[in-house]
Amino acid sequence: MSSSIGQVAEVLGVSVDTLRYYERIGLADPPGRDPAGRRRYDEADVTWLQFLLRMRTTGMPIQLMQRYADLRRQGPATSAERRQILQQHRTDVLARIAALTECLTVVDHKIANYSLIEAGLVAGPTPHARQEEVTA
Repeated sequence: MSSSIGQVAEVLGVSVDTLRYYERIGLADPPGRDPAGRRRYDEADVTWLQFLLRMRTTGMPIQLMQRYADLRRQGPATSAERRQILQQHRTDVLARIAALTECLTVVDHKIANYSLIEAGLVAGPTPHARQEEVTA
């Protein structure tokens, strides 16, 4: 099974330019080509691209992704360093999740406040600009 660059871009929810960029900067190896010279991605290519996109979504810097991709090309002898990269990234992701959870708590509090105001159970905010900060 092989897919065109357009098909892979659609499946992954990214642009064709993103896939070409990942190839150009060394994150993804160049895929195979059909007789007409068009890119053809196999299942392993797509799986690797999905991994890269997940790392990017979770905030891994491009330079670190490039290092990881380079280590991957070197084979199993680099597994310890790749594991260390992922363990540190996991720690970073957990810290971001904690920070976002804290922010979400504030948003939830504000939503609950406005629901009470709309139900007439508490007085609405005063016209003072600082009121938003006080009720946060």
